[in-house]
Amino acid sequence: MNRRKSPLVSALFKLTRHGVKAGGRLAEQAGRVMSAVATPAEAPGTVAGGRWHEGRWGLGPLAMRRWRLFIPVGATARKPFPLLVLLHGCAQDSAAFAAATHAAAVARAKGFAVLLPEQGQDANPQRCWNWFGSEARVGLETQTLMAIIDHVVQAWPRVGGPLFALGLSAGGAMALTLALRHPERFCAVGSHSGAAPASARTPLQAGQAMRGRRSPDVDAIALRLAGRSLPPLLLIHGDLDPVVAFDNAEAAAGLWLDLLPEGLAVKETAGAIRRGNRRSLARRDWKCGRRLAVRLLRVHGMGHAWSGGAAGQAFSDPTGPDALRLAWQFFEAAMEQAPPPPV
Repeated sequence: MNRRKSPLVSALFKLTRHGVKAGGRLAEQAGRVMSAVATPAEAPGTVAGGRWHEGRWGLGPLAMRRWRLFIPVGATARKPFPLLVLLHGCAQDSAAFAAATHAAAVARAKGFAVLLPEQGQDANPQRCWNWFGSEARVGLETQTLMAIIDHVVQAWPRVGGPLFALGLSAGGAMALTLALRHPERFCAVGSHSGAAPASARTPLQAGQAMRGRRSPDVDAIALRLAGRSLPPLLLIHGDLDPVVAFDNAEAAAGLWLDLLPEGLAVKETAGAIRRGNRRSLARRDWKCGRRLAVRLLRVHGMGHAWSGGAAGQAFSDPTGPDALRLAWQFFEAAMEQAPPPPV
């Protein structure tokens, strides 16, 4: 029987067959397959103006995840920095995503800390965050991420400011899932090229959702929220994305708007953004009074990639506007319009 070899088996077979001469390149290919990271990056090193920390945390031996945390200088427990949780996409890890998004440089320039949890291959062979599946599976993923956040904030009180979440692809869907299950914890959230959350339970349904053929169950989500308000939402998506259709961004925007409290008047505005030679953006905003509830940024001509990402990284488009800076601009506005904490 002629069975089809897995990519890892094929790489190792070629390494054995061709010997040392081709060994370096093929060993590197095999290493990528084994790690399930498309373009591995070196672990973040020493950075002027801040420091990287790393560790492992979770919900016990069967639900542990690695994480990396960057804290710029200047934060104190009395005046803590905001904390942005950045969730990578499939075939990425925290080091690769930190490199692709320029996380440390933007965090240092804008004055916030960034936490990058890392999905393990034991939880998902392709390192995708489990944004769909059974209630138990999605619930475990959500609780594990929240446990990491709580651990980091407790260990480093100087990053205990307003909390945000943003992710790419499966990480984007997971960031919105966190907000749907813990809306009171987040000041604002965002998804870059992500599937509409709560739109699938099986792999077949997930594929349909990514092609724009399924929508979230609004009634079920409203029942879970039990009257709790959602944080402001940012969506960034390329209009030529062949992996996750742009329809997902519109479906996520529609979900947030459907879950607004009844009786609120919503005003929609539109505009365009062009910065130098980078790809242009079409912007749609939905406001309730002066409060910005949803912003959708459509990146013209871009596929399934982080806009403005580092060259040489998979799922990264250097020709797009800087997604992390755009996101932080939205998050800063959310902090300004957030109600004051209770006395």
